[in-house]
Amino acid sequence: MKNFWFGLLLSSGLVVACNTTQKTAAPAQNVEVKAEEDSLEYELIVLDPRFESFLVTQPSAGFYSQEYYENWNKQYVTEWNLRHNNPIKYGGFYETEIGYDHTTDYGLDLNYRLYYYFRFIEKEYGIRLINRGR
Repeated sequence: MKNFWFGLLLSSGLVVACNTTQKTAAPAQNVEVKAEEDSLEYELIVLDPRFESFLVTQPSAGFYSQEYYENWNKQYVTEWNLRHNNPIKYGGFYETEIGYDHTTDYGLDLNYRLYYYFRFIEKEYGIRLINRGR
């Protein structure tokens, strides 16, 4: 059985980064996307218990289109991986690279959950990943 995995492990501790503000120390977190070879479904697993509480306060997945979430996720993942590759400048919060392939159809639900994971990081940890024009 071939599994497609990508993980995101956020270390606990302080974020030491330029242009980054920290509200609270980040607990150890793990985010993974997996799919089995014979399956066309993907699953995003977030182990931060506060994420699910945050997610239920957000609009339903159908509020925006899958393309909307994909466009934002592409930007978020690009910025996350840039910070991952520059730990001296951005600190260790971005410990693991995210292997999100914007050409893969992960479906509405996964893109929705990933998008709101990034929004959760911005809100809960005070980290601005991308400029949303506000």
